[in-house]
Amino acid sequence: MENAEVHTYKLENDEQFGEVRIADEVVAMIAGLAASEVEGVASMAGNVTRDLINKLSMKSLSKGVRITVEDKTVTVALAVNIRYGYNVPDTSAQIQEKVKTTIEMMTGLEVAAVNVKIVNVQMDESE
Repeated sequence: MENAEVHTYKLENDEQFGEVRIADEVVAMIAGLAASEVEGVASMAGNVTRDLINKLSMKSLSKGVRITVEDKTVTVALAVNIRYGYNVPDTSAQIQEKVKTTIEMMTGLEVAAVNVKIVNVQMDESE
């Protein structure tokens, strides 16, 4: 196991059986998975394609994602590779909505902002 300190955030619960905490890496993975589900997203920058996810560590899904959590409010920064031919503003808006909705639904944390940086345009291999 790594010696690096894992940052966690306490989630709202009634604490009847104890507290629930979520690691920032988990929130980043949720954001990366949600963004990669948007049509037009080739991959997260520095990430593997979805086809390779099953063969590699799940930890690689959070590459290209940076989160900041303050007072149960999350700010997300994503670096994304987009497929050629997709409208950048429309695809970015879909990424923002998908990531915001998914994080809020799965964690109960409020998402203040989802900042998307398009770092590359990927051509289809068939072209």
